[in-house]
Amino acid sequence: MRAGFVLVMAKAPVPGRVKTRLCPPLSLEEAAAVAAAALADTLDAVAVCSAPRRIVALHGAPGPWLPAGFEVIPQRGGGLDERLANAWTDASSGAGPGIQIGMDTPQVTAADLDGLLAALDGDPLTRRRRAVLAPAEDGGWWAIGLPGGADPRAVFTGVPMSTPWTGAAQERRLRRLGYEVGAGPVRRDVDTAADLAAVAAAAPGTRTAHLAGRLLAARSVA
Repeated sequence: MRAGFVLVMAKAPVPGRVKTRLCPPLSLEEAAAVAAAALADTLDAVAVCSAPRRIVALHGAPGPWLPAGFEVIPQRGGGLDERLANAWTDASSGAGPGIQIGMDTPQVTAADLDGLLAALDGDPLTRRRRAVLAPAEDGGWWAIGLPGGADPRAVFTGVPMSTPWTGAAQERRLRRLGYEVGAGPVRRDVDTAADLAAVAAAAPGTRTAHLAGRLLAARSVA
């Protein structure tokens, strides 16, 4: 079994607080149902990956979407950069190694996660510490991996989040801290109805895809 952990940053799927960019065409209740399905798909993949620890940093209260075997820690802080730093600190005390994802990529698989963990293995010739960053199509990132001994506040604090250049800024920060940065696979986040349709088509066996098929069919979203 590979050492390490997977950390999922998540919001409880409460109508009006999640996936609001899906509205319209979806209602707030339908958008929350999509969020619940995406979160359940994500946690399914984490549950069967090789990491011995599986952690959810949660904003809100746990619900029936939470499988057994997950540790739950509360999100702390204001901006996303601060919440990321605190979640990593609380999950690992900076010990790592670990990878972190969100709940916007329900197409993620256990093989994806195991590949990201494997990518953290450093190069014995250069002896440089290795991080991994998996870009999102919108210019952000959907997964990040850090080795043991990382300082989460140095990694995240002050990096602009939720912008078209977040991925590039995060990579610059990692390289400035002396990391060799491996690239993970590019994935599309589910933010808009068009994103939902595209991700559902790419991962047709997921809960998210089944729900999207019902919700979007009558709305002609493609």
